[in-house]
Amino acid sequence: MAEDCLFCKIASKSIPADIIFEDDKVVAFKDIEPQAPVHILVIPKTHVPTINDLTDTSLAGHMVLTATKLASQLGINESGYRLVLNCNEEGGQTVFHIHLHILGGHQLTGMA
Repeated sequence: MAEDCLFCKIASKSIPADIIFEDDKVVAFKDIEPQAPVHILVIPKTHVPTINDLTDTSLAGHMVLTATKLASQLGINESGYRLVLNCNEEGGQTVFHIHLHILGGHQLTGMA
């Protein structure tokens, strides 16, 4: 855990979040500034600053499989959804702890 990391604090429950799923590897919670009717973040419990720092392929796979299960539970798997991983500042990353966005619930346009 990184002391000053917002998502590490959420994963450790030091600060509150609207958590909708948790297991031994990841936590999923509602984004506080949603960009779609459904906007969930899936984060690993271990601190990984960017996707460039990811060395555990099973963690990445677990994050994606968790996202697909949540999309089904949230009722957006058939209509469609988007999974987004941003990397570094120019890639749109604002919190430096990897996180997978699940976006859906309406027609998505553009790439973001």
